Amino acid sequence: RYRSTRGGASGLTFEQAVFEGLAPDGGLMVPDVIPDASASIERWRSLNFAELAYEIACLYCSEDEIPRADLKQLMVKSYSTFSHPEIVPTVKVGDMYVMELFHGPTFAFKDVALQALGNIYEYFLKRNKRRLTVLGATSGDTGGAAIYGLRGKENVECFILFPEGRVSKIQQQQMTSVLDDNVHCVAVKGTFDDCQDIVKALFGDLGFKKQYGLGAVNSINWARIMLQITYYFYTYYKICPNGSGNIAFSVPTGNFGDILAGYYAKRMGLPVKNLIVATNSNDILHRFFTTGNYDKHAVEQTCAPSMDIGISSNFERYLFYLFGEDSKRLAEAMENFKRTGKLHVDAADLARAREDFLSGRADEKAIEATVRAYDQKPGYGLCPHTACGVYAADQLRQSLGWQKAGTSMVVLGTAHPAKFGDCVEKATGRPPILPPALAACRDAPTRFQVLPNSNDSVRQFVVATVARREAAARGGGACGGCMNGLRRLLKGR
Repeated sequence: RYRSTRGGASGLTFEQAVFEGLAPDGGLMVPDVIPDASASIERWRSLNFAELAYEIACLYCSEDEIPRADLKQLMVKSYSTFSHPEIVPTVKVGDMYVMELFHGPTFAFKDVALQALGNIYEYFLKRNKRRLTVLGATSGDTGGAAIYGLRGKENVECFILFPEGRVSKIQQQQMTSVLDDNVHCVAVKGTFDDCQDIVKALFGDLGFKKQYGLGAVNSINWARIMLQITYYFYTYYKICPNGSGNIAFSVPTGNFGDILAGYYAKRMGLPVKNLIVATNSNDILHRFFTTGNYDKHAVEQTCAPSMDIGISSNFERYLFYLFGEDSKRLAEAMENFKRTGKLHVDAADLARAREDFLSGRADEKAIEATVRAYDQKPGYGLCPHTACGVYAADQLRQSLGWQKAGTSMVVLGTAHPAKFGDCVEKATGRPPILPPALAACRDAPTRFQVLPNSNDSVRQFVVATVARREAAARGGGACGGCMNGLRRLLKGR
């Protein structure tokens, strides 16, 4: 069962938690109990990725909700779209390892969860004959992965908000060149935080949420976290095949979802020595784990746009555990943060937090230098986000002594470097080679709408689009004019 971090909802099933997205009280859904997988760790060692994803999902979703045979087939289907046979391979790069999470359809780590989430949504929708209006915000990669996971799905309308001019060119092309009728991209005149605030506001309008069946694809959706747990276990088995040795993970971090999955894996019994939060100049998390102060600053535009985030939504889930699962204390802290933009913890809380996470920060010069250095030796291409993870691990090399202690340091490779060609070319002096699928979308026709940074603008766009789509569906093939009108409405600049 699942409950809200703020205490206003409890007793939800897995299906309810997945469709709920943001809880009615503004909190995030968490499981009542984090399952202990210690007894299964050795049994899972020989499993392939889809089999392992199935085993982990079984711990969070009862057989009454998804029969085991169906759940297993969902996982097999979800990872059949990846180009590498291991789904998430790990390669040795210098004295570290890089967990390559970019072998899915959109070449970013979000594919690992969103290919499966799209199939889970479709499974429940077909069974219950309900409609879903997905509303998500993206700093670049979530949007593309969500769209590729939901395109063409029955009974699903997918609305993705991205900050105008603040995602990479190829990220925008990936999203806006998907012309399926159920996909609707919106460039918001603002930052990612603005997009995220609009999504949260519309989810907070409970009447609107119920009427349109809003669903989430951002990592506020519990299923995203659950599905990402898999690759921490999988990589541990690859690097420590005999069950011996220490492992640590350095995770490029924006919204805190990717590293939170590592925290859950550790709580489930995975023997993780360190979890390193790696930020760019938008360093609210680094500041928290070094000073105990979680204070909102203006968002800087960087060469690692997927981490250009001023407020990390998933951090609330971790604070829930840091505060001893005290929902009242958390709700008060989050309400005060909403009002003041500040959240501070005392020395005892900070000490406990630093037992769970350490952190490092890479500014623009550090990112560029790291991309350049690894391109020259050992000749490995890093995206700017992965470079943040590498740089943070290097920052903590002496204080942690991970190299001398024989700890295997794994950096999560969150995206293919070709998705951030301008940054890579500036650092290395040459553009990265585009995989064929990325090259194909680079000059493809696009469709998107530019809207002001306001809740009402997005709300009205959703209402008008859903109405036109429903009218077209009722009219069938005779309603070509309706669809043409909808296409004109959605046509980007």
